[in-house]
Order: sequence, then structure tokens, then C-alpha cells
Amino acid sequence: MRFSMKLISVLGATVLALTGVTIQADTPKAGGTLIMSIGSTPRHLNPAVQSGIATGAPGAQIFATLLRFDDQWNPHPYLAKSWQVSDDSRTVTFSLVEGATFHDGTPITSKDVAFSIKTIKENHPFKTMFGAVESVETPDANTAVFNLSKPHPALMLALSSQLGSIIPEHIYGDGQDPKKHPRNSENVVGSGPFKFVDFVRDQHIILERNENFFIEDRPYLDKIVMRIIKDPSARSLGRENGEIYMSAFESLAQDILHAQGVSHLTATDQGYAAIGPLFWYAFNTKKEPLSDVRVRQAIAYAIDRDFIMNAINQGTTKAAYTGIHPGSIFNEPNVERYDLDLDKANAILDDAGYARGSDGMRFPLTVDFGWPGAKPQAEYLKPQLKKIGIDITVRTSAGFPAWAKTVSNWDFDITTDVVFNWGDPVIGVHRTYLCDNAKKGVIWSNTQRYCNPEVDAILDKAGQENDQAKRVAFYSEAQKLIAQDVPIYFTDTVPYHTIYNHTKVGNPPNTIWGTCSPMDEVYLKN
Repeated sequence: MRFSMKLISVLGATVLALTGVTIQADTPKAGGTLIMSIGSTPRHLNPAVQSGIATGAPGAQIFATLLRFDDQWNPHPYLAKSWQVSDDSRTVTFSLVEGATFHDGTPITSKDVAFSIKTIKENHPFKTMFGAVESVETPDANTAVFNLSKPHPALMLALSSQLGSIIPEHIYGDGQDPKKHPRNSENVVGSGPFKFVDFVRDQHIILERNENFFIEDRPYLDKIVMRIIKDPSARSLGRENGEIYMSAFESLAQDILHAQGVSHLTATDQGYAAIGPLFWYAFNTKKEPLSDVRVRQAIAYAIDRDFIMNAINQGTTKAAYTGIHPGSIFNEPNVERYDLDLDKANAILDDAGYARGSDGMRFPLTVDFGWPGAKPQAEYLKPQLKKIGIDITVRTSAGFPAWAKTVSNWDFDITTDVVFNWGDPVIGVHRTYLCDNAKKGVIWSNTQRYCNPEVDAILDKAGQENDQAKRVAFYSEAQKLIAQDVPIYFTDTVPYHTIYNHTKVGNPPNTIWGTCSPMDEVYLKN
């Protein structure tokens, strides 16, 4: 059974409600254990206080959200069976599914919704996600009324997948720090399709079917075993020999291309539209000589995006020219792209007064990377920027935490980075450019220390505009301004793929959130 959505009114008050079922191509079968691999160990399993896909994939199975989205960006009922938006878009009323319970049998009420939003606002790093939510009223157990300080077009996405997890107040409301709560990793209680069984760091996460799930006859699987396998080669071998049925967020070109040559495997890039992963080179715009926009422009003209896409990533990626993923409706492709032009790059630096020394170099810079997959892009800059007289030193961090500390504390010149859009620009894009979001010690904020008040003003307008065409126009203008300032040089999309055994796995997750959405419809064919 799959919920469908009926739009009763598109003007003023909008109500969406459950209206029936959609026929699936195959008849799902109940039972069985899905063996899948994940490439990293999550800090814990509570997405309400932790961002990232490592927590999000298991967390979306354990914790339900008010809404869920399909592969066409359409919202569907989940814990909320319907909702209504006021004429001024500043009040949203959700009606909850009756009889839904947490895994320990405690009823889910509107007070849990209010508590969850408050907890997320106070602890989750994405501050703009629920920044417009002033309060959540609970007139009765099954009604939650969101009061907004301004229209918030990203609200529905923020209430889906791993972003808006509804957590139990009777567990997390005990006064302990929710970010360090012991129940984030042990005896975790949610209301999603699967219940927590076991979490052993660097080994596995085991989940079992929630027999009291509020959607009848789901989930189909009896159990999910997420094996934590950090070695890509080991994951690849496991998929080929049939020990692993599915892997998500695979991004190495050789693994994707290898899977395409194995008869029982399918590699698909479907399921990452909302994640919106991008690879880029970020500049420390407050550090000389990168504080000079001409230097940043010259470096951009010296980088060969086509080489990165076709040689390093072996044709598995798509070009990215802005900080909004090319798969998003808000992407503006007609910006200054800084296509390779070494003569222009050298001329810019000459005119700006950065003369070459006796060794042919103009000045030195460092480039940092924080994980093995980013190493080729970092090392590529050394010989490439030498062509325009910039002496690059590649700095290897002692693991991701060390890199994050270096970059978030602004102790860098250039860094490679992978950043996610998280569905709506309000959630995952604004944070990179807003002047007041240059927060020392906070990774994936405005670590470039970029500041353009004009961009801030445009993003503020876009962030509270409900008319989609107007939002598109605002974001188009902002992307063009950012491209001129070049706080970041955008290269390409990250080629995330889900690789699965199509002889065993039915309904692999392909919504906009992929495996970071509930997998209650996934089943085993045999």
C-alpha cells in the first residue's frame, strides 16, 4: 500500500489528505533481512540533533516525520494525515494519524511534535530550517499548529526525512543534553517502520520490523542489517559475491563503473535530488591574497572543470556552476562559469600587480583536504596552478575531524569540500553565504567568511517568498552575484549512487531523500 495525495485547494488554505493507494509495478513480498553496507560510523542515531547522512540513513528508519516526499518533490502524509495552510502562510495546522505509537507503546501526541521542533531548533546545526517557527501550539492530542514569524517555503521539506524527526518527549525530556543523551545510541525509541536492536561502532546497526507501525501491512522487511564497511573495495567485493544486497552513497568512479559491469547489480543515481551533493574549492576570502577577488577569478580560470569530471571522476559526474545543485529548480546555469583560460588567468594576475619572481612563482598558497576521496582534486591544483605562477602546497589532515577543525577555524587558504543542498536553499544553501553565518569553529557554515550585503538581502527575500517563480528569480540573481565574487569555485556534482542486487531487492529507495527516507516499501524478491 502506498499513500497518494489529493490537492483540495491550491489557493489560500491548502489541505492535503490521504485518498487511497497507488498500484505498484511488482507485488511486494513480506519478510526477509536486507543486508546493506554503509561507509562510515554515525556519531549516534538521532537525526533531530545531528546532521549528515551517516546518522540520517538509520535515523530515518527509526524515527518518523510529519511528512514524506516522493521522487517528484511532492509531499505526502506520514505522521501527519493532513495539513492546512492559512491565507497569509504564517499558520500551518497538522492533523496527526490517530493511534500511532512510539516503539515502546507510548502514544504519539502533538506535544511530542512541539517538543521535537523545540529540540531541533535548539540543537540542530541547520538554524534556518525552523528559524521562522515561533511556536507550536497543541490544542488537542492530534493537532499541532505551527505559528511562523514569516512565510517559510522550506517548512514542508524540513518536516520530512531526517530533518524533522519526531522524538519521544517522555525519553528526551528528562533534562539531559539531547546531543549527548545515552538513548541516542542505546535502546533508541522512535516511531518509524523499524525498531532499534543493536549498534556496535565500526561494525553494524541492526533494525527489526515495527509490528505496530501506523501504516498497515508495512514495512515489508523483517530486519535491516547495516554493515559498517569503510573500505570501498570490501564493499564492492561484497556486492559482487552477493553478501551485500545494497549500498548507498557510493561515489568512487571505479566502483560505480565496476558495478555497471556486474550482471546482477544496478547502479543508479536516483534518490539524491534533495541531498544535492556538490564538490567545490572554497577560498578564505579574508586572507591575503585571496581577499582580492581578482586572485580568486584568476584561479577559477586556471582550473579545468572538464578534466576533473572526465579524468578524475571518469565521466560519472555532472558540471556544477553554482552552489545550487543542477537538479534543483532554483539552479541558474547562466552565470560566469570561469571555463579554462590560462592566458586570461595570467593576464588578470599581471594586471593586478602579482608579478612572478625569479622562480616563476607569484605567491604560495595551501590547499587542504579532509578525506581520501578528495585527495585527487586537491593534488590536481599543484601542477595546474603552477601554470599561472601560484606555488601550491597540499596539506593532508589527520582525518576528517582534524580537517573540520582547521577549516572551521579559518586556518586555510583553499580547501576542497563536499556540501549538500538539503532540499531547499533555505536549509542547505543560505548557510554558505550569509554574512552573519561566518561562525568560527562551525564546519559547513560560511567558512569562506564571504560577505555581500546585497546577496544577504536577496536570500532573505527568497527565503520567505511562497511564489515559486519569484523565488526562482531571486535565487537566479543571487547566484549571478556570487559567481562574480567567486568565494567558491564550483566543479561538479558528487556522483552518489545506490548500488543494489536487482535479483534480490525490490522497490529500492529512489525518492528525493533516497535511503535517508523510510524504507518501509523495500522488499526482498526471494
